[in-house]
Formats: sequence, structure tokens, C-alpha cells
Amino acid sequence: MATIEDFLKLDIRVGIVVSAKVHPTAKKPAYQLEIDFGPLGIKKSSAQITKLYQPDELLQKQVVAVVNFPPRKIGGFVSEVLVLGAVRDDGEVILLTPERSATPGDPIA
Repeated sequence: MATIEDFLKLDIRVGIVVSAKVHPTAKKPAYQLEIDFGPLGIKKSSAQITKLYQPDELLQKQVVAVVNFPPRKIGGFVSEVLVLGAVRDDGEVILLTPERSATPGDPIA
């Protein structure tokens, strides 16, 4: 089982999507996101959320992401953060968002 110490190692923050476009070289359909985390700056993420979201509806959407994983190269694109979501039975991801407006960079506890 995971411990509270394991959880506390994760740096999970609120960000605002400032750019979303189709990831042209990903093996599975995905978007390339740029997310503003306030004091942490703008970070990039590759997200397989193309069936439930269109790029234009992602703009200015608040999302929750792990910001302290090492970067991963996905289809030639460097993904710096892992955007979190609930995975439905069909495998599609519903993005996690704050219930109320939060400030970019706010930590999740």
C-alpha cells in the first residue's frame, strides 16, 4: 500500500490550458497542451483526450497535473507534466478540474 509519504512526494498543481493542438506524431490520438502553472511557468503535456474534448474547448480550462515527474518524449514531443483524469469503462479520460476557480500553480493537497 502507498503511504502518506509516497503521496507527499507528488507535486500536484492547478494549471490553465493556454494552447491545445493535435499531436501529429503520437502513436495514439492525442493533443499537445501548453498549461500555465503561474509561478512554475508554462509546461507542456501530451494528453490522450481527443474523443471527449476538442482543442478549442480546452482553452482556458483549469486542469490538475503532476508537475514533478521527469519529462517524457512522446512522438517527438517532450511532455513535462501529467494531466490527471478519471478513466471511464471505455478507456476515455475525463479531466479533473477544481470545483471552483483556483489560481494557476495552486497545490493540490
